[in-house]
Amino acid sequence: MDKKDLKEEKIPEQQQPLPGSQQKLDPQPEIIRDDYKGSDKLRGKSALITGGDSGIGQAVAVHFAREGANVAIIYLEEDKDARQTEEMVAREGTKFLAMKGDIGDRSFCEQCIQRVTESFGGLNILVNNAGEQHTAKGLEEVDLDVTERTFRTNILSMFYLTKAALPFLKEGDAIINTSSIVAYQGREYLIDYGATKGAIVGFTRSLNEDLAGEGIRVNSVAPGPIWTPLIPASFPAEHVAEFGKSTNMGRPGQPSEVAPAYVFLASKDASYISGQVIHVNGGEAVAS
Repeated sequence: MDKKDLKEEKIPEQQQPLPGSQQKLDPQPEIIRDDYKGSDKLRGKSALITGGDSGIGQAVAVHFAREGANVAIIYLEEDKDARQTEEMVAREGTKFLAMKGDIGDRSFCEQCIQRVTESFGGLNILVNNAGEQHTAKGLEEVDLDVTERTFRTNILSMFYLTKAALPFLKEGDAIINTSSIVAYQGREYLIDYGATKGAIVGFTRSLNEDLAGEGIRVNSVAPGPIWTPLIPASFPAEHVAEFGKSTNMGRPGQPSEVAPAYVFLASKDASYISGQVIHVNGGEAVAS
């Protein structure tokens, strides 16, 4: 679809149960532009992407495949979305592996790393992207059990997966973590989610200090409002209809507009960049 549709046409009010289905999104998101031309930036590389069944994760998977990488994804339960990712990657002619399960489970994460390295013969790019969010009207309404799950999914999983992946990563390889504009601006209705995203920034910078000397680059992407299944699965229908309009560009972004930042950070083009955050947020100036 044309990106300008989200600016010129009103997003219908809609709501879904978590974690959200991309098949039900109206309008459908743009995953990769028709005119995006791969140039073998990731040829011969193998990548693992969490939350790769839809939204930003799906877009990263397809862009990586168009750049020549073999792609593995982890997803929670949306089988139809995962099959769509598989079909899109298959059209690019690279290998694909999908693993279904909860990344909040440490042993599952370790098993996933083992499966990827056995299937692809190694691992070069780890994209810690999956996340969940639950709205609450201030701290008084925050459910602490939900908060603990959010931390397991959003930040502890990064420790589980990255620690298991480290023995396979080498000089020139890359780790990319998905943070959020919420880490920098805050939202009173996303206190625990914002805290996890802030933790991801700290994790990225500290891990860079640990690994840069080994030639393993660690960076982050902090998206603003991007049109993905997480939005109608997290917010009231009336909020969804206004989603992204407060940005300077006046619209939400598309997954296709975020994924090239991950391609850049995964490729040799970013060979002298580590410990940094790229902000893809519709023109919101934030302190990085």
